[in-house]
Amino acid sequence: MVPAVEDSELVIRSGAVADLPAILEFWVEAAEGTDRRDDPNKVVALIERDPEALLIAEIGGRMVGTLIAGWDGWRAHLYRLAVAVEFRRRGIGGALIEAAEERFSGFAAFRVDAMVLHDNELAHHAWQAAGYRRQAQWGRWVKPLV
Repeated sequence: MVPAVEDSELVIRSGAVADLPAILEFWVEAAEGTDRRDDPNKVVALIERDPEALLIAEIGGRMVGTLIAGWDGWRAHLYRLAVAVEFRRRGIGGALIEAAEERFSGFAAFRVDAMVLHDNELAHHAWQAAGYRRQAQWGRWVKPLV
């Protein structure tokens, strides 16, 4: 069994523009099996628009998890929950989700949604453990903007 992370070990903070290279590298490593390549300018725009939206979990100064906790003034949205492979199943994802929910409480949000890939079974367990349920009656419709 993998030991849980001690509260005193884990630091959750907001990401900054200076973190950009480490964040992009972390997402490539921690989100294995995806074909995403993030635009650095979009991450900078996120941080500049909402400096507290990008949550970073660290242990001893090392990035071990991320979560984007976006608030659009109407709804609360969670994206990019990622935990370093060797730190999974130790409570880091749950701690990030809890930090995001605390952030949303400050906005008086009444509901939060999470973007989770259908095939990401490992993530399903983390979200379920945090009290989230798949909403079967809704689907996501997308249109690429060129």
